[in-house]
Amino acid sequence: MYTKKDIFKAVSTVMDPEVGFNLVEMGLIYDASCTEEGDVNVIMTLSTKACPLHQMIVTWVEEAVIRELPMSMNATVEVVWEPIWNISMANQNVQTALQQM
Repeated sequence: MYTKKDIFKAVSTVMDPEVGFNLVEMGLIYDASCTEEGDVNVIMTLSTKACPLHQMIVTWVEEAVIRELPMSMNATVEVVWEPIWNISMANQNVQTALQQM
């Protein structure tokens, strides 16, 4: 139904409130898939296990999928800790900006 590219585009509407970049640019979204029934699964991580906005960010991702992909039935987010996120996973614009902070 929806491609990985579609799902990444939907999730790119979610901004990391601490640094002002979207989760896809940050390299926090590892994978995404959609079943024929329209159930979307997003596999992601956070920049740190101690992220105080952990649950809010997960909710924002779920809401973005449902909002941006109207034929999706359900959105499930799986937060994983392997591989551990690091700045090299972000796109070049994010890396440059974060190194200047």
